[in-house]
Amino acid sequence: MTNAFPPNQQFRLAARPLGMPRNEDWLFHEEAVGEPIDGGIVVKVLYLSLDPAMRGWMNEGKSYIRPVAIGEVMRAGGLGIVIASKSPRFAMGDYVVGGTGVQRYWSGPADDKTAAFTKIDPRLAPLTAWLNTLGMPGMTAFFGLREVGQPKAGETVVVSGAAGAVGMTVGQVAKKMGCRVVGIAGGEDKCRYVVEQLGFDACIDYKAGPVHAGLKEHCPQGVDVYFDNVGGDILDAVLTRINMKARIVICGAISQYNATSQVKGPANYLSLLVNRARMEGMVVFDYAPRYAEGVATLAGWMQEGSVKSHEHVTEGFERFPEALLMLFEGKNLGKLVLKVADA
Repeated sequence: MTNAFPPNQQFRLAARPLGMPRNEDWLFHEEAVGEPIDGGIVVKVLYLSLDPAMRGWMNEGKSYIRPVAIGEVMRAGGLGIVIASKSPRFAMGDYVVGGTGVQRYWSGPADDKTAAFTKIDPRLAPLTAWLNTLGMPGMTAFFGLREVGQPKAGETVVVSGAAGAVGMTVGQVAKKMGCRVVGIAGGEDKCRYVVEQLGFDACIDYKAGPVHAGLKEHCPQGVDVYFDNVGGDILDAVLTRINMKARIVICGAISQYNATSQVKGPANYLSLLVNRARMEGMVVFDYAPRYAEGVATLAGWMQEGSVKSHEHVTEGFERFPEALLMLFEGKNLGKLVLKVADA
């Protein structure tokens, strides 16, 4: 009997990177895809979510999630279509999102807790939006800002990585909450996009001049909430401008992920003491039981046109190693998605 499915292609972690991941850090592997087990499904991966957090998952050491093991399929969120099912949970033709890993096909129990597949409605939004505003980046922005940042109408919210997947949604949600929103991004085009297309009040181009000067110009009343996606020098600059009882959401530190020396901590942290401010980390998985709430709200805003979802789609499964680097080279505008296949 011949196998009904083409061979599965995978990118596995071959070595832990030092600095930026290199081609030698990956193992390209092929294996057969079997028929689903009882209670199982086979998912054909259509799109992969490329996220800065993936770089952290490649490192050894204690974190909020176990590191990807050497020889293991690289962890990644994905969107696919069920092409075989022996599970009452999913039917052939269902679109699902979950932890597919960097591979063309996922096969296993439908209730696998690591994959955590959820059926989506492709009529509600374009498929790629389910990896962005209606996916992990959107949930990160929605709950991170509202639950940890707790902005109030009239306050000034600053977000770094403003032209990235999380940052774009943070700014738009903050505007919905009646805040003044100032983004920080790299390059004139990105700054123009978030102001003209997404409705930010201003955007500071960190490549064009000192961030501190931009904050002084665009945040004359100081900063009440800072949503940090980059860490490093930009976090330090914002700390000098925070108001009394400010809230700082530590979501990511993309400037530090590929560092070969010790991570640079905030030199201006005493500003937290002086201003009785709070700095708190957030991990989106903590809000998993409430994702439906976030999806319903953001989907409603998208349908009324008050929140936009922008995906930067690059094609070709075999291009995964170089596509991932786009995140750290500032080459993407919005959510970076790798197209693997057509449905």
